[in-house]
Amino acid sequence: MQGCFYTPPKFYLRMLLTIQVIPNTLSDVDVWVFELPSLLFREHQQLLCVISKISSFYIFFYFRFSVLLIDSCVLLDSYKSGTSYCGHIGMEFMFINNVEQCQWIRQKFETPGIMKFTDREKRTLLARLVRSTRFEDFLARKWSSEKRFGLEGCEVLIPALKMIIDRSSAAGIESVIIGMPHRGRLNVLANVVRKDLDQIFCQFDPKLEAADEGSGDVKYHLGMYHERINRETDKNITLSLMANPSHLEAVDPVVQGKTKAEQFYRGDTEGKKVMSILMHGDAAFAGQGVVYETFHLSELPSYTTLGTIHVVVNNQIGFTTDPRMARSSPYPTDVARVVNAPIFHVNADDPEAVMYVCRVAAEWRSTFNKDVVIDLVCYRRFGHNEMDEPMFTQPLMYKQIRKQEHVLKKYADKLISEGVVTLQEFEEEVAKYDKICEEAYTASKDEKILHIRHWLDSPWPNFFTAEGEPKCMSYPPTGLTDEVLKHIGEAASSVPLQDFSIHSGVSRILRGRADMVSKRTVDWALGEYMAFGSLLKDGIHVRLSGQDVERGTFSHRHHVLHDQEVDKRFCIPLNHLSPDQAPYTVCNSSLSEYGVLGFELGFAMASPNALVCWEAQFGDFHNTAQCIIDQFISSGQAKWVRNNGIVLLLPHGMEGMGPEHSSARPERFLQMSKDDPDRYPEFTGDFEVQQLYDCNWIVVNCSTPANYFHVLRRQILLPFRKPLIIFTPKSLLRLPEARSSFDEMTTGTKFRRIIPDEGPASKNPGKVKRVIFCTGKVYYELAKERKQLKLEDTVAVVRLEQISPFPFDLIKAEVELYDNAEMIWCQEEHKNMGYYDYVRPRFLTVLSNKKPVWYVGRDPAAAPATGNKFTHLAELKRFMDTAFDLSAFEGRSF
Repeated sequence: MQGCFYTPPKFYLRMLLTIQVIPNTLSDVDVWVFELPSLLFREHQQLLCVISKISSFYIFFYFRFSVLLIDSCVLLDSYKSGTSYCGHIGMEFMFINNVEQCQWIRQKFETPGIMKFTDREKRTLLARLVRSTRFEDFLARKWSSEKRFGLEGCEVLIPALKMIIDRSSAAGIESVIIGMPHRGRLNVLANVVRKDLDQIFCQFDPKLEAADEGSGDVKYHLGMYHERINRETDKNITLSLMANPSHLEAVDPVVQGKTKAEQFYRGDTEGKKVMSILMHGDAAFAGQGVVYETFHLSELPSYTTLGTIHVVVNNQIGFTTDPRMARSSPYPTDVARVVNAPIFHVNADDPEAVMYVCRVAAEWRSTFNKDVVIDLVCYRRFGHNEMDEPMFTQPLMYKQIRKQEHVLKKYADKLISEGVVTLQEFEEEVAKYDKICEEAYTASKDEKILHIRHWLDSPWPNFFTAEGEPKCMSYPPTGLTDEVLKHIGEAASSVPLQDFSIHSGVSRILRGRADMVSKRTVDWALGEYMAFGSLLKDGIHVRLSGQDVERGTFSHRHHVLHDQEVDKRFCIPLNHLSPDQAPYTVCNSSLSEYGVLGFELGFAMASPNALVCWEAQFGDFHNTAQCIIDQFISSGQAKWVRNNGIVLLLPHGMEGMGPEHSSARPERFLQMSKDDPDRYPEFTGDFEVQQLYDCNWIVVNCSTPANYFHVLRRQILLPFRKPLIIFTPKSLLRLPEARSSFDEMTTGTKFRRIIPDEGPASKNPGKVKRVIFCTGKVYYELAKERKQLKLEDTVAVVRLEQISPFPFDLIKAEVELYDNAEMIWCQEEHKNMGYYDYVRPRFLTVLSNKKPVWYVGRDPAAAPATGNKFTHLAELKRFMDTAFDLSAFEGRSF
C-alpha cells in the first residue's frame, strides 16, 4: 500500500475514526463495512488523508445516532464544514464507467459552499417537516389502535419527495407516476399528492358503508390521481400514486409501464415531460427479484422510462429480520450498481442533507436520463405496524431508538438557534396544521358511503360517463370489408422498403401469405395480422411484447424483417399500412415474465384506446408472473375500480413436448373467474355484453384464425375494458384444416362464443346419440377420428370458444337441440387440470341437474404432461377411443 495515499492539491481529507460498538445490536446501526476498492486503512492510524491518485476512489464515513458509521463511500457535508467529505452524505459512483457523469457528481459535492440553503428554503423545509410529522401524530392520537403503517422515524420522506417534484417540475416535468409500499402511504397521499384529508380520515370509520363497486382494499393500498399547481414553480403538475397490493415491489414494473405509456402518448421521447418515482423498503429492495428485473428494463429501447428516481426508506430492519439475515450484500441498494446508477446514502435525521441529495438526484435524472438511488438511512420508531412489539426481537436497537430525538424538534431547534425562525413562528406553524387536521376530521364524520372510484389512480377521461359507467352496452360487428382484408394481406406478404434483402425462408412465408390472400383464406399468423392491421388503420395503437415475439416462438409471425446484408437494418411492415395509421410497437423483451408482464399491465392502464398484448414464450411460463396475474389482473378492478384491457397470449396444447411446454394452466384462470356456476342467469338485453361487463376477465381458447381475429378486435370495440386471456395454439399454426375464409371475417361477422356442429349431425339432430363439447386444438383430433369412424351423423362436436364468462344462452340452445343425446366434455388435459372442473357445474346448471355430463380425457396427474412421446400418443388414443365408444357410459349412475 505504500504510495497509495497522497495529499490532494486542493484540500486535505481529515477524518477521525471513531467506532462505538453497541453489543448485540444491528451491524448496520453500529458499523457499515463497505468494499474499499484499491484502498486499505493504514493500521492503527486515526487521521487519514485518503484519495486514490488514479481512480479517485473515496472513503465514506457515516453518522448514525451517536455512532460514526464507517464505509468506503465518501461522506459529504460541505455545508457544515470546509471539506466535502466529512458529513452525513455517502456516495457510490466510481463504478460508473463514464468520466463525464463521475465528474458531474464530483462537481455537485466538491464545489465550495454548494450545499448552502437560503433562509426561505429552510423555512419551507421546516413547514413540510411539520406537516409530515404532525399528520402522523394526529392519526396516532385519533386512532391509536388502528394499523396505518406510519412514517415515524423517516418523516423527512415527505419533504424529500416534494423537493424531487419541485426540481423536476422546474426542469419541465408535467406528470409524475409514483409507486410505493404501504409504509408512509397515507402521509404521501395527504401531503404530496394532496388527497383531501377528510377523505383519508373517513377511511378509519368502521361504520362507513362501501358503495357497490367491488371488494375495495385497505386504505394503505389505495392510489390517487391529482392535477394541481406546484407552488414552487407555479406550473401544472399531475401526480399519480399507483394502488398496489401488499406484495412488496410488485408495483415497480407497473409504474414503469404506465410511465412509458404516458411518455409514448405525449411524444416524450426524451423523458422531459413524464417521469417515475419508486419508493422501496430496504429489505424488499434487496430481497425481491422483481427489483432486479425492473432495473434491467431501464435502458432497453422499448421499455426505458429515461430515468427513475428510487427512494429507499432504509429502516435497517425488515419486519423482524436484521439486515445480516436479510441480504448478503453490504447495502440494500447494491442491486442498482448493475445499471450504473449512482447511489446516495444520507442520514435521514439531517433534513438539509436529504434535501440536497434529492435536488442532485432530480438534476441527475434531468441531465442524464438515467436511474438514481437515494438511500434514506433512518429507523422505524414502532414495530412493523403500530400494534406490533419490536422489543421481542430487537431489544437493544429499540432502546436506542426510544432515546432518539424526533427530527422535527432537532431541526426546529437548529433553525431557531440560527435565527431563521422564532419559537413563536414554529409553534404557529404547528398549530396551523393541527387546526387543518381537526377541521378535516370534523368534516370526515359527514361521509356515509365510501366510493372507491374517488381513489382511482388511472382515469380515462371521456371513455366512460361522468359516473364511471359505459356509454352503451353493445358493440358493433367486428368484421371488415374484403378491400380492407386484402389491403392488410398484401402488406403482410410484401416488403415495403426498397433494396431490402430478406431471408429465403421468410420470402417463402411471404409468398405463402400472398397465396392465401389470393384464395381469400388466412392462417393463424395472417388472422392476427389482419386484426392488428385493422386496428392500426383505425388509429388504435397496438403493442406486442414478450420473449421472441418479433419472430414468434414458433417462427410463424415475422413482424420484423431483417436485412440479410446490412447489420441492424430492419423493417416492420405493419408500420407501412397507411399515412394516418397508429404506430405499431413489437418488441422482444428481456427474459423476464414477472417484470415484463407488470410493465405491459402498466402500459395498458394509461389509455383504453390501445391493444396491449403480452405473449409468453410458452404458456407454462406465465406462472413466473403469477403475482401480477393474481394481485393485479384478476382482482384489480374489484379492489381499485381500475379497468384494464391487457391481452395475455399463452401458447397451450398437449403436443408431446413435456410437462413444461404443454399447459398454460387454464384451470387456474378459470378458478379465479368470478361467475357463479350454480346461478342460471336471466337472458335480458345484450346478454353477451352484460356477461362480459360483469366478469373480472375473459378466457378464450379459439380454434380458428377468424375467431382469434374477432376476439382481438372485440377487445377494443367493447364499451369497457376487461383483461383477455387467450390460450393460443402451437400445432394449429400450420395445420391446413385450421384456416379460415374471408367469409368468416367480412362485414357483419363477429366473435363466435361457441362454434356448433355444422356437419351432418346438425342437419338431423334427432339421430345424434352423443354430443361432445370441447375447446381448442382437441377439436381437430376429434373431427379426424369421427371422420375415420364414419360417425359424423351420430356424434356432434361443439366447440366452446369463450370459456369464461360461460355462454349459458348458447349452451342451452345446443342442449335443447340434441335433447335425446348424452353429453360429453372432452379435453386433452388431465382431469384435475384444464377446463372440466369449471364447465361441469355450469353444464349441470343448464341441464337443471337432470342429465350427467361425462368426462373424457386424460386421467388425473401431478404433472401437466408426460415427457415420453409414446406415452403421450397412448394417452391420446385411449381417450379418443372412449370419446367415440357410444357404450362407454352405459350403466353408469349419474
